[in-house]
Amino acid sequence: MTDPRDPERNRITARIGRVAKVGASMSSAVVARASGADQATLARVLRQALGQSKGPLMKVAQLLSTIPDLLPQAYAEEFRKLQAHAPAMGWPFVQRRMRAELGENWETKFASFEREAAAAASLGQVHRATSHDGRALACKLQYPDMTSAVEADLGQLKTLLGLFKSMDGSLDSSEAIEEVGERLREELDYARELKQMRLFALMLADDPRIQTPEPLEELSTKRLLTMTWLEGKGLMHWLDEPQELRNRIAELMFKAWWGPMTHYGVIHGDPHLGNYALTENAEGLQLLDFGCVRIFPPRFLEGVVGLWRGLKAEDMDQVAHSYEIWGFKNLNAELIDALTMWARFIYGPMLDDRVRTIADDVPPGEYGRREAFAVRARLKTLGPVLIPREFVFMDRAAIGLGAAFLHLRAELNFSEMFAQSVEGFSTEALAQRQSDAVKQVGLA
Repeated sequence: MTDPRDPERNRITARIGRVAKVGASMSSAVVARASGADQATLARVLRQALGQSKGPLMKVAQLLSTIPDLLPQAYAEEFRKLQAHAPAMGWPFVQRRMRAELGENWETKFASFEREAAAAASLGQVHRATSHDGRALACKLQYPDMTSAVEADLGQLKTLLGLFKSMDGSLDSSEAIEEVGERLREELDYARELKQMRLFALMLADDPRIQTPEPLEELSTKRLLTMTWLEGKGLMHWLDEPQELRNRIAELMFKAWWGPMTHYGVIHGDPHLGNYALTENAEGLQLLDFGCVRIFPPRFLEGVVGLWRGLKAEDMDQVAHSYEIWGFKNLNAELIDALTMWARFIYGPMLDDRVRTIADDVPPGEYGRREAFAVRARLKTLGPVLIPREFVFMDRAAIGLGAAFLHLRAELNFSEMFAQSVEGFSTEALAQRQSDAVKQVGLA
């Protein structure tokens, strides 16, 4: 329930203002649609309008473009061009935010605090600081009125996707939008992100090569997250290093993503290249952002592992059962065949027991596009097909991780690594591990 005393709660006046602002930016797209523009033209006009809107709507459009089977191809291609970075807000905003979260004497709680933002994105910005015990800190500040902006933009997004559905009836994205909305609302709750940061530290504690920041609860609130600063070099820095080193980075990324997934039913839903960094000589992998995390019902993982086993054994009954577990409705032979086209692509490297790249000769930005186009063409004769909400972020994260492996040109036995990850898999054991872990960090 919204706290009426919270000045940045979801307010109708703020939502109306946001709708008006975004609506003005989107008016050109409405005119283009009314004048009969083709999909390529309309997609370009929409991308330009979204680029002007900033905030949550642009972030969601970027997110949707990374889920290859959700948007028509023209829109996915245009939305991928949206830039994630936004101009930082100035010192007056920083002072207001820090004063609201930590009180009038907030500056005394740090040994130093840099006025210029180290990074800025669509929902907030990060400032470097130093603690009184000498630790380097990162302070993540949320922009004002983001709760109202998110609710307003999600309403606009439903209208936008209704437009896609009217032009391409192969997919029903209604549950996907509910999923995106829920994750985005969670992303605004920095108190939750702090707990998710601790959850990943707990899940990856057995491998000291994988590092997460340490949150400082006494300097964090719902809209301010303070954590230790991890000094590493971004993933793109390592692309020309020797093959062995690039393979080691990919192996660490595989463990950091699939380990929590197959052992706890938890994924990092935003495998953006900027969310990873490496220490000297790429000896350690650093995970940097925990706003978008998905905790799955344990039975969903039964479908993940069951589909891999079914594809490996060519057992179509087990394959179909996995789709049922995931929540696909009205399954028939044609729909199962179309879904399995996509499944064989996603699972392909983990079914092929040899050292290989993720996808030979495919540029990272095109990973999954050809396959998604073929699946969509097949679904047009069957649709609209309802995409279960749990499927959205697993699909998106798997594609994002694959693209990172392509950037690295990694050559590994992904089949062997996945088999080790699911060895002895048990839904009941995963459920117990997940329950214990979320309780330990306060997410239960």
